[in-house]
Amino acid sequence: MRQTSHSEFSSESKIKEEMLKQVQHDEGCLHWLKSIGCGDAKIEVASSDASFRSYYRIFKDEKTYVLMDSSKQKESLIPFLDMQSRLFAVSVRVPEVLKKDLDLGYLLLEDLGSQHLLNLINSKNQKEYYKKAIDEIAKMQKADVSGLPLYDKEFLKFEMDLCNEWYLRKHLGIELSKEKLDILNNIIETIADEVLAQPQGIFVHRDFHSRNIMVGNSGELGVIDFQDARCGALTYDLVSLLKDCYYEIDEETRKELVLYFKDKKGLKVDDDTLMRWFDMMGLQRHIKVLGIFARLYHRDGKDGYLKDIPLTLKYVLETAAKYPQTQKLCEILQ
Repeated sequence: MRQTSHSEFSSESKIKEEMLKQVQHDEGCLHWLKSIGCGDAKIEVASSDASFRSYYRIFKDEKTYVLMDSSKQKESLIPFLDMQSRLFAVSVRVPEVLKKDLDLGYLLLEDLGSQHLLNLINSKNQKEYYKKAIDEIAKMQKADVSGLPLYDKEFLKFEMDLCNEWYLRKHLGIELSKEKLDILNNIIETIADEVLAQPQGIFVHRDFHSRNIMVGNSGELGVIDFQDARCGALTYDLVSLLKDCYYEIDEETRKELVLYFKDKKGLKVDDDTLMRWFDMMGLQRHIKVLGIFARLYHRDGKDGYLKDIPLTLKYVLETAAKYPQTQKLCEILQ
């Protein structure tokens, strides 16, 4: 597992310090907190994700709550509330919504704690925690998907195209020749077809990894950051979990856990086919993530994700090398 460096910690501390200053001088936010009886509450920064949302921990009467500030991205509140109700209906542990103001862009949420799975997981306990997390995936996949945007071929390819636009061209300064661009586009087409060959029509969290899984005092898991859910492929969230861009497990353990998922779901598919589905889904996700991590830096000024590119690239290269139709991707990315 990659350790947090001193410079990373310092950078994160500066970001949180700036966020706290902003909310302390945000008259709209302070007025709303006062209107719901939290005007004199202590405020701390809980986290800042890769979007324009910010999260603050509110201390009031010996209890804690989470303020979700989406005032810069108000349109994200409706899908958040929608996904929260869908997941709550299938007994997934998601934060309860206590107060809301859609016009201003604020939610007051139940506090699921500050202990992320990433902070706790290690080589001794990872199987136990991952099996619990896979159990949550199985529950999530029972959620209602009516009306959700589809993970169709067009969207799968759109996401993978971010790699060339932001990682290769913008981040590395590499302009592919027409020949190599054609090869890349053909590989992207192939991966999209492979992903669509596995079972579809399933609730997909889209970012189900160790930073978005909370661990309660009694070891129960809570799920956050689910507002961008779509309807898509069987193995998407499994890949997000077991090929986490922030924490790596060995291949043997990973395969064991994929087969645990198979048994949990009662899937009638041979192991090799399931692993191929898993691998191709992983390629799609991690090709996309290379582009997203680079975009977060170059477009949004967030450099914290650059340190996670090497592991993401490793996943892509190792998997692409396993299959003849994707091997040339290694040449392009190397």
